[in-house]
Amino acid sequence: MTNKRSVLVIGIDPKYIDFSSPEFSAMPGINAEKVFNGITGSVKALNDIGYDAHVCWIDLGETAIHVISSDLQKIDFDAVLIGAGIRKPDSNFTLFENMINTIHELAPKAKICFNTNPMDTVQSVQRWV
Repeated sequence: MTNKRSVLVIGIDPKYIDFSSPEFSAMPGINAEKVFNGITGSVKALNDIGYDAHVCWIDLGETAIHVISSDLQKIDFDAVLIGAGIRKPDSNFTLFENMINTIHELAPKAKICFNTNPMDTVQSVQRWV
């Protein structure tokens, strides 16, 4: 048994993101490599400082809730972080709302965290767990 605080970091798989769209082009310099490296690097950093962190890459809605539900049922997470790429674009509003309800149903004790970009994920988790 582990005393590590468990964290699920949910982000859109960068291969599904259109970085030229107005919603993402408003974030200067962001691209698939930075998103991938930022999230995976943050998960590694969380694990290095004593968390049990996992990444959950989703698409833009077709299977996203199924993937999230599956991951939430594997571990009793202490926190779930929802990435800014999900939360900020208006086009993801329904997906975001559906995610919140799924997390509330399957991980009712988990703190919900939000980052502002892939690079401040560790600080976002540390605010709550």
